Amino acid sequence: MQFGWLTLSLSPSGDEDAVRIDQQIEQVCYAEELGFSDVWLTEHYFTGESVYNDAVVFAAALAMRTERIRIGFAVVQMPFHHPVRLATQLALLDNLSKGRIDVGVGKGTVYNEYEFVGHGLRSDDSRERMDEAVDILQRAWDSAWTGKPLHYDGKFHQVALPELRPRPVQRPGPPLWRSVISPGSFEECGRRAIPILTARLGVEKIKERWALYGAALKDGGHDEATQQRLMAQCALWRNVYVADSDAQAEDEVCQLLLDTREHMMHVRQAHNPDDFVIDPAMLNPWTDPAVSDAEALPYVLETGTLYGSPERVKEQVAELREVGVQHLLCQTGFGDMSQEQNLASMRRFGEQVMPAFSN
Repeated sequence: MQFGWLTLSLSPSGDEDAVRIDQQIEQVCYAEELGFSDVWLTEHYFTGESVYNDAVVFAAALAMRTERIRIGFAVVQMPFHHPVRLATQLALLDNLSKGRIDVGVGKGTVYNEYEFVGHGLRSDDSRERMDEAVDILQRAWDSAWTGKPLHYDGKFHQVALPELRPRPVQRPGPPLWRSVISPGSFEECGRRAIPILTARLGVEKIKERWALYGAALKDGGHDEATQQRLMAQCALWRNVYVADSDAQAEDEVCQLLLDTREHMMHVRQAHNPDDFVIDPAMLNPWTDPAVSDAEALPYVLETGTLYGSPERVKEQVAELREVGVQHLLCQTGFGDMSQEQNLASMRRFGEQVMPAFSN
């Protein structure tokens, strides 16, 4: 199996931001030392969930501090970025990292409308904005390799550039990933041979979704090597917390998750515009404010969390491997977990769990 590491830990106040940013750099360097293959950066604004906020700039710092670990985005919220500037930044990152960049793209948060408002936007046209931005991004990278000008007259962007510089290291550019959850999205990405990230899937659904993606890869006419590569890359995101004992892990992870949910619900109630309503189809027991903590917690533990002693977590990882997961993204920090807790959990996972799945 391949193990990635993902960061989405909270800085509880502006006074702590500088320290928390330094700590996250330390965590990424430690992830590389422990043998994680890839690190994934989230992008959220204004309330401390992603303390660095600007994942692209933060990735540049990581590119300079690491040597082997791939650096991915889970995901870039495309409506918040000018596509030509983003294409240039990502091409530069690909050079700085010597070709270690992966780019998950998305239409932006479906829960935090205040992030759109803060960028002078609303989310109503976010799908259109994302599709146009991705189109320009790919055309800009193509221009870097062909040396031909790019002229684009879209709904949101009208651009003309001689060619993109610098040219990315990876051709035609860093791989573009999609975050998926519905069966239809798995099938669409499979037909188009797009690498995928997913979360909040119970074990019983993973085998089904992986089968849909594999069948769609085959139906899309992609060669066997491409099918095998993409099936191996399918990335499942889980909270991961490893303690000395099962009881300690359960006590600590439950409190951290409940603190995270309290913050999440508070900022949405406080900052989302009065006219914004979350699409009911996107709600689950963890994200629905009408659901009590007593019901939400078991849901997130079952569908999104690996926790316990090293032996118990090995059993949980083995269960995922049995249903087809070959690439696990581990979020080891959540809530305002201390640096000491995070590094200790990472160490237990890296030294006592990962070696059991090296082949």
